Amino acid sequence: MQVSIACTEQNLRSRSSEDRLCGPRPGPGGGNGGPVGGGQGNPPGGGGSGPKARAALVPRPPAPAGALRESTGRGTGMKYRNLGKSGLRVSCLGLGEFERRGAKRVGAFGACLPPDFFLAGTWVTFGSQISDETAEDVLTVAYEHGVNLFDTAEVYAAGRAERTLGNILKSKGWRRSSYVVTTKIFWGGQAETERGLSRKHIIEGLRGSLERLQLGYVDIVFANRSDPNSPMEEIVRAMTYVINQGLALYWGTSRWGAAEIMEAYSMARQFNLIPPVCEQAEHHLFQREKVEMQLPELYHKIGVGSVTWSPVACGLITSKYDGRVPDTCRAIKGYQWLKDKVQSEDGKKQQSKVMDLLPIAHQLGCTVAQLAIAWCLRSEGVSSVLLGVSSAEQLIEHLGALQVLGQLTPQTVMEIDGLLGNRPHSKK
Repeated sequence: MQVSIACTEQNLRSRSSEDRLCGPRPGPGGGNGGPVGGGQGNPPGGGGSGPKARAALVPRPPAPAGALRESTGRGTGMKYRNLGKSGLRVSCLGLGEFERRGAKRVGAFGACLPPDFFLAGTWVTFGSQISDETAEDVLTVAYEHGVNLFDTAEVYAAGRAERTLGNILKSKGWRRSSYVVTTKIFWGGQAETERGLSRKHIIEGLRGSLERLQLGYVDIVFANRSDPNSPMEEIVRAMTYVINQGLALYWGTSRWGAAEIMEAYSMARQFNLIPPVCEQAEHHLFQREKVEMQLPELYHKIGVGSVTWSPVACGLITSKYDGRVPDTCRAIKGYQWLKDKVQSEDGKKQQSKVMDLLPIAHQLGCTVAQLAIAWCLRSEGVSSVLLGVSSAEQLIEHLGALQVLGQLTPQTVMEIDGLLGNRPHSKK
């Protein structure tokens, strides 16, 4: 499918590069740890007159091409980036990662789900495999360390994950304006009308999620895969409707192809609707093509950012398996696919490469998991990397990747690419 992008480039040329990247410049001493507001400047010709007003209209120097401006939270060390080229600031590490489940039946909605369905690494345990107390500990540690992005979906643990997250947020009493909640819509039930991206299910599914989350709105609602049975115009109009109704503030896509995202954007521009702001995609040391080759082009052309998941490939990039899966591992308890993956030929080759990364991790003073997460964060156009954890201790270890990020020099990245031997190259 070929989609014209003439309107896209003209639209982006009408705005300065820095205005598309971020909101106001942080004040002296660095940015605030919380999300910032809309980031809108004074309208042209407005704001009064005089030296102060004229000074406010002086153009700011352009940011480096492709840069995502970061600010660091005071007291937490968390880094914040714009979500794509929107004004929403999100922590560069979020909570909620996807894992592949090979079984054909998952939860209560098994008949609806394909064999390659993805479940949230964190939320698949919330409401099912870990206690509510542990779930609250994980969320509390995340929030106290500056994480402001919490991702879930209507289908995770048959809706129990949303209920667990909603109960914790309600009990903690945190300001609603201080965190970002996202959910995903596609699989909502067994009936034909309870799944897909029809206008009916997008609206009803999101309202059901809000009821379980006990929230008035979500910050971002994602289309949790493309839907060949629903016209693109219907999808974009429905997403625009839920935003205009105050049920969501932004919308995005998850596991969509670049051409589908471009079609949604063009449809939005053609009918004066609201386009998607980001795509959720799998990205780790052994899954690179889409995030490193396809999404950066969308980021530059239409401002769609990337929220990535599975930075440690469901735990494979941790050096803990070394060609085998311990009997105590979560992979044994309902994750036979992961055991098969580790023990396959490809899995053994990947484990060998993971072991080759150990000297680099030791040189940087970190674990392989921290190295892998930091490596994901340095990719162009990535706004946030979603973590999947089952304990507060594991979360704290993964948050240590922030300290590793500053040590990833171009030489170190080249060394990692040399060991992996899988760096994607442009086909042009």
